[in-house]
Amino acid sequence: MPKMELKPNTHQKTSEVCIFLALYQGAPYLQAQLDSFAAQTHKSWSLIVSDDGSTDDGLDILRRFQAQHPHRQVHCRAGPQQGFVRNFLSLIQAAPDDLAFAALSDQDDIWFPNKLERAVRLLSDFPETQPVLYCASTVICNQQLSPIGRSPDFPRAPGFNNALVQSIGGGNTMVLNRAALDLARTAVEEATDPVAHDWWLYQLITGCGGHVIHDPAPVLSYRQHSGNLIGANLSLRAKLMRFMALLGGRFQRWNEIGLTALQGSMHRFTPQAQTTLTHYKAARTGPVWHRLRSLKASQVYRQSVLGTIALYLACLFNRI
Repeated sequence: MPKMELKPNTHQKTSEVCIFLALYQGAPYLQAQLDSFAAQTHKSWSLIVSDDGSTDDGLDILRRFQAQHPHRQVHCRAGPQQGFVRNFLSLIQAAPDDLAFAALSDQDDIWFPNKLERAVRLLSDFPETQPVLYCASTVICNQQLSPIGRSPDFPRAPGFNNALVQSIGGGNTMVLNRAALDLARTAVEEATDPVAHDWWLYQLITGCGGHVIHDPAPVLSYRQHSGNLIGANLSLRAKLMRFMALLGGRFQRWNEIGLTALQGSMHRFTPQAQTTLTHYKAARTGPVWHRLRSLKASQVYRQSVLGTIALYLACLFNRI
């Protein structure tokens, strides 16, 4: 597996990270998540929690954590209570103006101690004015945190042509630099509800000419709950299920929602991204020859050859 070189900070003037945690009924695993924040080797961080109306002990756990770390800025705000996607988007929308980086967090993972340090080092290799999104691999664990696998490797470079048809970065690993955060904060105002906040961020930032870092090194233990799709992605059966979903219409519905969510921000896209998007939209309507020709012209791709073949089969059957 390729290793990413960690270079000295040459561009960023400050390394303050604000962690955005979306909370809802997260008490069973929240303490472990918070403790992994406290164990970070990158010490310059603060925490904003958006609680979506929890009725468990999560807020009490958060208050105790705040009392145990009085030198930390730990804030809790009321969430919109419109689902986890809108909760994360509300955190982005309310981001403070004085931070250099924003890290997204779920409520039940365990961050590795160098997670923030690694992200900040890699992001700091880019100018402050360039929107950059960092994401990384994860170790998939069961509910008792015993490892059961790793998130997939992605051999091809991230980019808008991939982002249109595939999400490669889990939101729980994402860290945005200031320019990416400013872009996302503005675009939230223009977006309808996307399928997932992490997929939307990947599409938005690459569409607007930003850069995406996918770090092959795992940075957290992802707790796999029963029925969760991410852990299921490890199995051959799950790959078959995704293929059937592609042909069965689920991908088509997700596409429709995702493209609608991006519509309001299209004026921000690069000319190349706008051309790609125009061809891709054309591949979703019309006769079969027109759809296939438009899909080829769009130059979209999934990370695996089989995934791209499945995409063309879905186009053939008018399922994108």
